[in-house]
Amino acid sequence: MAVVDKEYVPLAAWSNLYVVTSAAAAALVGLLFVVISLASDRRPSSEAKQIRIYLTPVVVYFGSVLLLSAALTFPTQSRLSAALCCCGLGAAGIFYALSLLLGKRRGASFRSRSGILPYSLLPAAAFGLLAAGGAAIDASDPDTGLTLAAVAMLVLLALALRNSWAIAVTVIWPHSGRRANRRE
Repeated sequence: MAVVDKEYVPLAAWSNLYVVTSAAAAALVGLLFVVISLASDRRPSSEAKQIRIYLTPVVVYFGSVLLLSAALTFPTQSRLSAALCCCGLGAAGIFYALSLLLGKRRGASFRSRSGILPYSLLPAAAFGLLAAGGAAIDASDPDTGLTLAAVAMLVLLALALRNSWAIAVTVIWPHSGRRANRRE
């Protein structure tokens, strides 16, 4: 039976960050669902796959921040368990973000190459930073590892916010112009 390492992990010093990032991620996911629900009747069903390839990653990235924030606030967190949380989510995130590049096999892909960077490559790099932070928590310095994890969480939050704004504008904007033209 493996022994869990109970060395000190300075998670309490990071608790405010976890509260803020998890609250922001949860609120922004909720707002994204509201925008998509209100605008869903404005888009033809033929565009559902195209919207999904942009929307799903945003929800996954917000959810990753929320999940990691919740996992790192466990009061019984050890150095090993904190490292496993960061490394596990980092590895899963890298796999997911890079799998988006294979979207053509599922019948949907990014409309332009400009979507690849903010929806796939930059999040993969952030998840890589998270995995590196997890490795640092366990191997050398928990403070450095938690700093890397915090930076990764903030990058994911910023990318998801940027991408959700792009989705909201894309879903709503073209239809506003059409209505204005009909009135003229």
